[in-house]
Amino acid sequence: MTAVYLSLGSNLGPREEMLRRALAALQDAGLAVPRVSSLYETEPQDLPDQPWFLNLVAEIETALPPLQLLDCIQRIEHALGRRREVDKGPRMIDIDILLYGSLAIDTPRLAIPHPRLASRRFVLEPLAELAPDLRHPVTGDTVAEMLKAVAGQTVRRV
Repeated sequence: MTAVYLSLGSNLGPREEMLRRALAALQDAGLAVPRVSSLYETEPQDLPDQPWFLNLVAEIETALPPLQLLDCIQRIEHALGRRREVDKGPRMIDIDILLYGSLAIDTPRLAIPHPRLASRRFVLEPLAELAPDLRHPVTGDTVAEMLKAVAGQTVRRV
């Protein structure tokens, strides 16, 4: 089993309920979810003219290889109403693989660690709550160090 960190976010519909449903769907898919961060309300980053997000980070344990895990996550997103109509736009649910053990891969379909992990406070705040000493497999920086380096971006614990 490999420890994997996922970012979950929602800014449409009943946001908190969508996150709960996504966590339940991950467990229903056979993924262990030993730890989940607090909820954080966050301002949109890439496309600012949209509702604010609720975000959290979940630690999961899986035997699935990365691309099979991605397929599983995308099936869950689709089942929960995710439609990719506007790039970086509003969404019922968004689930991203942040870290997959100490693995570093970069394929056309999947990059791990998440390519924007170190620049996103809305991911780093909840990740630091769970694993502040976890190291980025490429840079070697800890989550706490990456968080200190990120300026701006309104993020507040709910």
